[in-house]
Amino acid sequence: MPIRHAVRATGLAALALSSSLATLTAPSQAQAPAGGPNAVPSIAPFMSPASPLMLTSARKADRLAWMAYDRGMRNVYTAAAPSFTPVRLTNFLDDDGVDLSDVEISDDGSTIIFVRGSAPNRWGWIANPSHRPDAEERAIWAVRATGGPAWRVAAGAAPELSPDGRHVLFTRDGQIYRARVARGGPVTAMDTGGVPFINAWGRNGTPRWSPDGKRIAFVSDRMNHSYIMVYDVATRRLQYVAPGVDCDAGPTWSPDGKSLAFYRRPGVPFGNQTQAGTGGIGNPAGPAANPNAAALPGNPAGGCGGGGFGGGGGGGGRGGAPQDSTRRNNMLRSPGFFSAQFSGGHTLQLMVADIAGANFASPMISAQIPAREVWRNAPRDTLFTSLANMQWAGRSIIFPVTVPRDEWDRWYAIPVAGGAPMRLTTTDGLIEDATSLALSRDGGTTLYYCTNAEDIERRHIWAVPTSGGAPKRLSTGDGIETYPQPLASGKQVAVIYFDAKTPASIALVPAEGGAPKVIFPKLTSAFPQVAHVVPEVVKTKAADGLEISNTLFLPKDVKPGEKRPALIFVHGGPRRQMLPGYHYMQFYHWSYAVNQWLADQGYVVLSINYRSGIGYGRSFTNAPNTQARGNSEYQDVVAGAKYLQARADVDPARVGIWGLSYGGLLTSQALARNSDIFVAGADLAGVHLYGNVIDSTNLAFKSSAVGAIDGWTSPVFLVHGDDDRNVDFAQTVGLVQLLRARGVYHELMVVPDDLHESMLHQNWIDTFDRMGAFLKRFVWNREKAPKAME
Repeated sequence: MPIRHAVRATGLAALALSSSLATLTAPSQAQAPAGGPNAVPSIAPFMSPASPLMLTSARKADRLAWMAYDRGMRNVYTAAAPSFTPVRLTNFLDDDGVDLSDVEISDDGSTIIFVRGSAPNRWGWIANPSHRPDAEERAIWAVRATGGPAWRVAAGAAPELSPDGRHVLFTRDGQIYRARVARGGPVTAMDTGGVPFINAWGRNGTPRWSPDGKRIAFVSDRMNHSYIMVYDVATRRLQYVAPGVDCDAGPTWSPDGKSLAFYRRPGVPFGNQTQAGTGGIGNPAGPAANPNAAALPGNPAGGCGGGGFGGGGGGGGRGGAPQDSTRRNNMLRSPGFFSAQFSGGHTLQLMVADIAGANFASPMISAQIPAREVWRNAPRDTLFTSLANMQWAGRSIIFPVTVPRDEWDRWYAIPVAGGAPMRLTTTDGLIEDATSLALSRDGGTTLYYCTNAEDIERRHIWAVPTSGGAPKRLSTGDGIETYPQPLASGKQVAVIYFDAKTPASIALVPAEGGAPKVIFPKLTSAFPQVAHVVPEVVKTKAADGLEISNTLFLPKDVKPGEKRPALIFVHGGPRRQMLPGYHYMQFYHWSYAVNQWLADQGYVVLSINYRSGIGYGRSFTNAPNTQARGNSEYQDVVAGAKYLQARADVDPARVGIWGLSYGGLLTSQALARNSDIFVAGADLAGVHLYGNVIDSTNLAFKSSAVGAIDGWTSPVFLVHGDDDRNVDFAQTVGLVQLLRARGVYHELMVVPDDLHESMLHQNWIDTFDRMGAFLKRFVWNREKAPKAME
């Protein structure tokens, strides 16, 4: 029995209203849906300012560079001392869905590089949301900081810019390529990345220029062992750093470029080896080999770079082939078959090599570069188990540590001269990722980092000497500051700044501490800043007693005794934390704007920081029985809904819900389990079935929305791009079949060739405007959903 539902596929037709945006200063002209009782004002003004999404600074000049998203146009900007006047450098003036990322700047600030194009999907296709008939590419581009047209350098990604800005390194198929950034003169295939620059045995990667640009260090993974190798630019010779049978990785240069640090773990033991083998006595397949694994391009990799690195669990490597449990159990107690350690019983070493005195003229074993051990972990150490992401900072090596039974993230330092690790970040708070910290430009004597210490609902910038000392908070006020980038002079730290009424902005913070000064963008009257409310942090308690932090948006015009409709927003991830201000991640920056837009229309909006999110400690993030193990986080959503229903200014019969990704998952669960509470919802790119088991007795199935599908009666607005690399489009394909079979009213918006989060601005305007109209019908007006038709 077919049902009546709306289906809309967006694409080039959806862009007809605004196929070309001629300037970066004109406000968006997107129109609200046609008039009538369900008309809503457009979201477009709330999403009109240019939003900086990444930031970098030069090492030897007070110059910044950043990427800004402006109504779908992605461009590179710069600003320099003393005035720090923002200047747009690139001229990509179409809402074309082409991503721009990986912005880097040369040491002197003269050259800026970036990548255009998305990462490929699992079939190798670059995103093409504008449906152009020619395949898209992912390429490295460059532009001069003083102006002039940008130019394409080479096809590639993850660029490593030379200190002088003249060349860029990148990897492809296990080899290292170099492209010439500087223009002029004869061009060879090597200058354009057409052939490998360093073509050597092994899967070679993580190239790192020395600070003086004279040498390149990289990792050569040989599957069951790996080497640190150094390329000398002047002699074009390679040399090995203390080669052996172990797994070496993480090269990081000293500030003067004379020394190189790396970490060493034991080589891969027999039981974890994944080599395919060639037959014969000397070349059998490794016990962990997977004969069904797809061949890897280039040279083989596995042990050191993947499963079983230096003594992890068995069955890793390519494809993760399972071990024969009987044979493995018979060998478990015999040391060295499935685990590995050094002779002293330790499993991790910090090594330092003298590169300045190395002999690059000779290929002899005697010319290989020696390295000395600076530190080792203790036997059976449970604290210092990894040196991943380590950096040379001043006279120390700094690195992140996940401390057992500690709620918060920590960074430690080991003196290069030797000594025990010491804790640097003694603040109790989240330090989220690589964009949350940076080293001072004087060789790294100071670590700047972003954390929610002492202000758990926000982010601020702190600083600590890398030689040890007390951390100090730099940024003051009630705003949110992320992405610290110290300037070369040491006088200021650039940040991306947000607050309750200020979207993403570039700001400067005095290095000695103080209030951020915004330099970009300049907000115009097109942005409805006066329509914003200052959200309130409110606490709720779930059925099991866990306290949950939420952000409440109250409309300005609620009159005493009036009962308004209410909406719940559930974030994705689930490793996310929503803040009482604009967010540092693009979609959540927009979702905050959407919640402000909804509050401006008169809804009471509650954004829920449910368990398994971040920001409230590791126990909260790793709460028991979440996701497919029982979906305990859903009770936090119900607690939020009941809090709203109990408010004097909320109509308990008009509560809706919306979210994307994991937020879409929770939205679909709310509608399936509690259509008696949630009268309608918007599920954007949601997950509807955990795993791949369809069995009503299976815990993962019962934890899924589809496990309660027979209780779903409320209407839903569904949106999904079919090139989603995070949530398979099959999740929505399958859900729609279930809704059709049960006569559940749904409006469907399919976006061919688009990603998890649309790459086209006009698609976002269309999506949110239509969502607003849908919520107006079924939450605000409490319309009865149309019935199925014969």
